Amino acid sequence: MPNPDTTFDPRYNTVILDVDSTLCGLEGIDWLAAQRGAGAALEVARLTQRAMDGELTLDAVYGTRLAMIRPAAPEIASLALAYRRALAPGAAAAVARLVRHGVRVLLVSGGIREAILPIAAGLRLPPADVHAVSLRFDAGGAYAGFDAASPLATQDGKLLVVQSLALPRPTLAVGDGATDLAIRPAVDAFAALTGFVRRRAVAAAADFEVASFDQLVEAVLP
Repeated sequence: MPNPDTTFDPRYNTVILDVDSTLCGLEGIDWLAAQRGAGAALEVARLTQRAMDGELTLDAVYGTRLAMIRPAAPEIASLALAYRRALAPGAAAAVARLVRHGVRVLLVSGGIREAILPIAAGLRLPPADVHAVSLRFDAGGAYAGFDAASPLATQDGKLLVVQSLALPRPTLAVGDGATDLAIRPAVDAFAALTGFVRRRAVAAAADFEVASFDQLVEAVLP
């Protein structure tokens, strides 16, 4: 008898997931800033919030935040562990189920690639389907800069990355912030995932909202 979980086609053949405050319940850059004390944490969180709300462009704050923090390689490894601990409830099972149905799942993030890759590995997503910003470190592991050429360090970078990929259609982008909403012209639908934070402007412009990964699976699989 056929498995009822594999006998129907998905509504979307590709799901593009944001990471910070979508797949995981933290903002990586804010977590790193907290390692520098309350003052740095407050200032970086303020800049992050304004960028996610669309008040500032990501271009205006990306390099500034990293220059304030200057995260070392061991701190990025610790951030990867924090991401794992903050994984959204039901996310691992949801991703596994989508992949089992033949849905291609990608992570597209303005976060730090070296911290996100271990999360993707845990979800059994290939490194080629992880798009994020790489950092540089010197021989001692000290911060030496970031990939300033990456489009993902800019406001419309997620749109440019998705436009450059040959993805199975229909495609669904899922996120919580203004930089995620920027993907909308390149996909068939955008869902605001509000399980960790609900940004009113983003939710208002989304095709629909989901509050959890269980609801996301229901939206993708009929």
